[in-house]
Amino acid sequence: LMVWLRRTTHYLFIVVVAVNSTLLTINAGDYIFYTDWAWTSFVVFSISQSTMLVVGAINYMLFTGVPGTATYYATIMTIYTWVAKGAWFALGYPYDFIAVPVWIPSAMLLDLTYWATRRNKHAAIIIGGTLVGLSLPLFNMINLLLVRDPLEMAFKYPRPTLPPYMTPIEPQVGKFYNSPVALGSGAGAVLSVPIAALGAKLNTWTYRWMAA
Repeated sequence: LMVWLRRTTHYLFIVVVAVNSTLLTINAGDYIFYTDWAWTSFVVFSISQSTMLVVGAINYMLFTGVPGTATYYATIMTIYTWVAKGAWFALGYPYDFIAVPVWIPSAMLLDLTYWATRRNKHAAIIIGGTLVGLSLPLFNMINLLLVRDPLEMAFKYPRPTLPPYMTPIEPQVGKFYNSPVALGSGAGAVLSVPIAALGAKLNTWTYRWMAA
């Protein structure tokens, strides 16, 4: 019974952490952070999303030992964001008011790495973390290109409660970086590996607590 309770509790934790990760995305400076800021701060967005995804996904994937848990984690985040998107749409905002980030393909690459290396934890951290950091900016830029006009959404529906420094601005293309996808992928690939290692370590701490 205790083993069942511990496992059930931990699966509940997966849901809770994934939902809170999604809330962090929606409320990261602005509740439509992705739509408002993707063109101007896509590198920052890419790093935050790849590291946030990998720390939770690898934590629970290593705990269960089952390739596919990372995708399960990312799917919960995606579904919850779609629920938030539907809530804003029901309030009268346009369909493109929230652009749902793409987490699932990157999580699938993490799962695939874990499976292909025969559940090698270190390979999952190094190779899987790198693949998440590399792929997430690419998938999200493709996703963003499908949004009608993020800047139009930002300026047409201003948030009067936002401080001036959070007001969406026109992107200054070429002045800071010419390729936000490349820069986001490079930085994300480097930073996702130590964050994946942190997720693995958190798994050790959590497991000890659950087994106590």
